[in-house]
Order: sequence, then C-alpha cells, then structure tokens
Amino acid sequence: MKKILFIFAASFVLALALFLAVQYYLSINAQKGALQVTSAPESKVYLNNKYLGQTPLCKCEAADMLSAGEYTIRLVPLDSSLREFQEKITISEAVLTVADRKFGKNALSEGSIISLSPLAEREKTELLVVSFPQGSEVLLDDATIGTTPLSHKDPTESDHVLKIRKEGYNEKEVRIRTPRGYKLTVTAYLSTSTTAPQVASEAASSVVSITPTPTPVQARVTILDTPTGFLRVRATPATTGAEVGRVSPGQSYPLSSEQSGWYEISLEDGTKGWVSSDYASK
Repeated sequence: MKKILFIFAASFVLALALFLAVQYYLSINAQKGALQVTSAPESKVYLNNKYLGQTPLCKCEAADMLSAGEYTIRLVPLDSSLREFQEKITISEAVLTVADRKFGKNALSEGSIISLSPLAEREKTELLVVSFPQGSEVLLDDATIGTTPLSHKDPTESDHVLKIRKEGYNEKEVRIRTPRGYKLTVTAYLSTSTTAPQVASEAASSVVSITPTPTPVQARVTILDTPTGFLRVRATPATTGAEVGRVSPGQSYPLSSEQSGWYEISLEDGTKGWVSSDYASK
C-alpha cells in the first residue's frame, strides 16, 4: 500500500512539474514578438549594439523571437561607401515588426518601419503615420487623409495602399493591413528627388540691361529633417568625431569644404565642424 502511494505521489509531482514547465514556457513566449529586417544592399543588423545577423533577417520562430520592449536597431551596409542607419523600434507581444531600408548616396536613402501595438478598445483600429521629412501628404487608397505626423482613427479592417509624398522627395508607397484591436504605426523615410524643376527666366523687353559687377557666391548647406529633431556637428568627418555643436532643421550655414558623405560648415560663432550629408543639402 505504501509503495502504491509513493508511486502515485511521485507521478503527481512529476506531472505537476511538467505542467508548470509548460506554463512557464508559454508565458515567456507570450511576452515575445517577431522582427523582420530587409535592406538593399545587404547589411549587418544590430539590436542594442548586439549583432543579430545579416539581411534578409527574420526572428519569427518561437525560439528566435525577441522580448517585447524598446530597442535601437542599427543597419550597417556591407558596401562601406554607404552610411549606416539607426533608429528606435518597438517589439510588441505576439506581433511582427518590419524594418526595410534602401541605401543610397547622401540623401537618396529611403525606408520604413512598421509595427503594431494593442489598443485598449479591442473593436477599434488606428493608423499612425510619421515621416521624415514631416509635413508630408498621406494618401490611403489614393484618398488624401492629412499630413504627417498623422493619427487616423478607425480605418477599415482590410488591406490598404499607403502613400507618403512631399515636394522635392520621392513618393513612398507601403502596402499595409489594419487589424482590429491594434494601432498600426508606419514610420517612412523619404529620399530626396534627383529631378529638379526646370525654371525658365526671360528678361522683359522694357527692362534696361546692365552689366553687374561679379560677386563671389558662397555655397551654403541647409539642414534637413532628422529623426532626433537636431543634427550633431562633429570635429571630424566621422560618426566617432567629437561633438562640437548642434544645428536644427531648416537652418543654413556657409560651406567650408566637403568630403564623401560630409559637409564642413561654419557656425555663427566661427566654429567649424562636419555634418552628415544624409541630413543636409548643399
């Protein structure tokens, strides 16, 4: 009798331990989300400075999924002539976050980050669109719904074509699906258009023609929109260079010299430093 009780007790303990182990495993995985990263050309992927692998990359299997939370993603192109990309992303429980980047010279890079986060009201849908530069026109299924940054309440729960465009930049098109009970966030990075408008200028016949005195023209650099709202000025043309100042989007400074991917500018106090041409235009 004692032997039977012992066997029963041992079996019960083993079953309980197995049940608790399964519950623990499920609870851990329930707090994880998936991440997909693509780029052209291929790049190395770092998350919080930890190397994850090379694009195309998908942490989509249960064993590979990431803990929910805020991260800094960094993409380093295998082509060393291209500038790396870095941004904040959110990994949410049981959903997929997608990051895509097309690298180009100077301000010709473009990309998008798409993520989902649960809403308190499970019957609602929401679309949040952020863009760089800001103030871009947003079209949902070819109908204008506003300008960025934009929060669009209750889009239909279906597939959509999202377009973000702004004068002087290439239009960005993203195919999305807005699921019920979630807020879909799209962060779009627009590339500068290489096609400049043709401006015709003709002198009116009634205007007296004079010969102007030649005046040296000083090239200037205009700061573009940045993810942080400012741009660091560095002592040397490298991301590792010491910070000597900060400038804001829309400001313009005299150009002193330039190197591949960098402009040297003169600040108002006479300080000279380098800014990335990814976020500046000559």
